[in-house]
Amino acid sequence: MFKYLKNDLPASIVVFFVALPLCLGIALASGAPLFSGLIAGIVGGIVVGALSGSKIGVSGPAAGLAAIVLTAITSLGYENFLVAVVLAGVIQLLFGALRLGIIGYFFPSSVIKGMLTGIGIIIILKQIGFFFGMKKGIKGDIDFLNVEWNNLLSGLLNDINSLLSGNISLGATFIGVASIAILLLWSNVLSEKGKIFQLVQGPLVVVVLGIVFYKLTKGGALEINQLVEVPSSFDDIKMQMRFPNFSAIGLMEVWITAFTMALVASLETLLCVEATDKLDPHKNVTPTNRELFAQGAGNLVSGLIGGLPITQVIVRSSANIQSGGRSKMSAIIHGFFLIISVLLIPVLLNQIPLAVLAAILFIVGFKLAKPSTFKTMFSLGWKQWLPFMATVLPMVITGDLLLGIGLGLAVGIVVILLKSYQNSHFLHKEGEATNDGKIKMTLAEEVTFFNKGAILNELDNLPENSSLELDVTKTRFLDHDIIEILEDFAFKAKNRNINIKLISERGDIDNPDSYIEFFKLREKTTA
Repeated sequence: MFKYLKNDLPASIVVFFVALPLCLGIALASGAPLFSGLIAGIVGGIVVGALSGSKIGVSGPAAGLAAIVLTAITSLGYENFLVAVVLAGVIQLLFGALRLGIIGYFFPSSVIKGMLTGIGIIIILKQIGFFFGMKKGIKGDIDFLNVEWNNLLSGLLNDINSLLSGNISLGATFIGVASIAILLLWSNVLSEKGKIFQLVQGPLVVVVLGIVFYKLTKGGALEINQLVEVPSSFDDIKMQMRFPNFSAIGLMEVWITAFTMALVASLETLLCVEATDKLDPHKNVTPTNRELFAQGAGNLVSGLIGGLPITQVIVRSSANIQSGGRSKMSAIIHGFFLIISVLLIPVLLNQIPLAVLAAILFIVGFKLAKPSTFKTMFSLGWKQWLPFMATVLPMVITGDLLLGIGLGLAVGIVVILLKSYQNSHFLHKEGEATNDGKIKMTLAEEVTFFNKGAILNELDNLPENSSLELDVTKTRFLDHDIIEILEDFAFKAKNRNINIKLISERGDIDNPDSYIEFFKLREKTTA
């Protein structure tokens, strides 16, 4: 672990500077105490970093869980929510023990992209109040509409009402707009101008700028509730530490939240692992089952001491790779740097404007929900577009991530069934009826009950007084439902004067009774 310390130490400093504002920002987006984001960053660095099999992956609080966390905290309360975090960790430990590191392969990419896009939009919408320094923030009902909406849309309409009525802070708006401009300039222009602009990340620059702005204006441009609030002393840390209320472990909502977080955190981690391994110049391969185990242990510890849920995070991991990190020590050391920052510079942290964190999260949300993503998914056709939008829209309208994923999966399954019914891969008519009335059908390698409707439709449409050649030489599996259809058709064919010839690897069969026996024998052999 210490072999590449000369590489890992500089990389850990860069990762720390990237992680610090993101830990605070994601806690803000999650509606959680900002200190909980730092706890999750520390646990993600030290605990997960030590247990993980990834050499360059870095874990911490993730934007992908912000929507779930926000909803859960609102409905459960923070102490009850922490019970769900602990349970999510236990579930992930079970995932790792059961070797479920392949679960990401069972979710269509259109649904996963829809989930990330919906999360990005929610993050953006939730930061409007903090960005403009609105006194009411993003909470409260819409009095002027007098309509009961869900939290997300009611908050958005409340923000719009505040903007129209001028209920904003000029100081917060100024530093927020300046932060976005610097972040865009840094990532799109300056990062290509020299190594220094890659080592010193844009989020750190705008955080420093925000602190300088606060000091120059002597606090007159920003109110105290528009600044970060983390413990400023060891006594404050003890007072602000929150612990799980295990008396809530019997609540069904706690278990639903726990399973949702475990599933989404595992998916996000596995996607990040795949992306990180591709970026790694040394082509290390991360053991996915061990990674699920490490993430589970991290969430268990984080929940027990009041932290947010954790995943492996592509932003921190890519910063680690770009900075030359070679082993897990860079992730572990960055966790210790976060502890040091909490203990030594809490007063400085409490001078960071929330508008700066909102600006950072605007960029994070935009990267998750780029307009180009919508364009790409639309260009791929309706089979990708429908599940994608069926995931995004419910999430944005209701703020319920699980509902979005569920509807996206349901639409994806319907699309598969529909295309399976229509797909000529399973039933291919090689020629239309010729003058002598001969038609040839070729069944695919596997034919299941999904194809029953398509095959039955083709057989029923055969003209009378024709001849059918049914080629099953490539067919290795034929569902019993299909055999029943062919058995029924054998009797119908006699009445319609249709001659049937079966072409198989064992030769041609002209007698319908014989080909039915052939199918039944094959079914028994396959079983």
